[in-house]
Amino acid sequence: MSTVTAPAQTPPTMRHINEGRLEADLQYRVAYLAEFMGITQADWDAVHESAAVLGPVVDALVDAVYEKLWQYDATQRHFRQPGSGFKQPVRGDIMTLDHPYVEFRKDRLRKYLVRLVSGVYDDKFVSYLDWAGKIHTAKAGAETIEVPLVQMNALMGFVAAAVVSTLWDLVSDDAERRRYIEAWNKLLWVQNDLISRHYAGQPCSCN
Repeated sequence: MSTVTAPAQTPPTMRHINEGRLEADLQYRVAYLAEFMGITQADWDAVHESAAVLGPVVDALVDAVYEKLWQYDATQRHFRQPGSGFKQPVRGDIMTLDHPYVEFRKDRLRKYLVRLVSGVYDDKFVSYLDWAGKIHTAKAGAETIEVPLVQMNALMGFVAAAVVSTLWDLVSDDAERRRYIEAWNKLLWVQNDLISRHYAGQPCSCN
């Protein structure tokens, strides 16, 4: 009896990645992330399309985020000093969820979420995502705002879960739901990388 020999498998072509450039060139970094994760125009289209679902509940999502932030002193404390763009004095002893500064920060989160679902996904958008990470450190914005990485990870995890849960509940078509959730998962992983990169080598500023 003859023996059937399986054909030799051709190993995938290995691409060279300039790892030093990943740290120095923002656009190169995001292009690598997008290629590795398989982000395509179809994913950006899915995020855009999801605006019809998420748009009407943006205010509820923002409120849920801030209610969560107010459950822990480690996260609430970051609102006791005014951030970039807020000109009024802030008294940390009277901070409530309806305080003008909290409303100011809520509006920024609202605009951020709207930008994610409506933006043009180009180099300017990449810079915006990077700024969204950098602004939470002492490297940009108000020097008094320096949110530890663990709190940023907790926040992004909560936001990701809230978006996925909302899409799961409100999108009835299985294929459409899957497209939206997979696209958002990729987008938020890119955002999380563009947050964590600004913390490299930084000690925790915890109280």
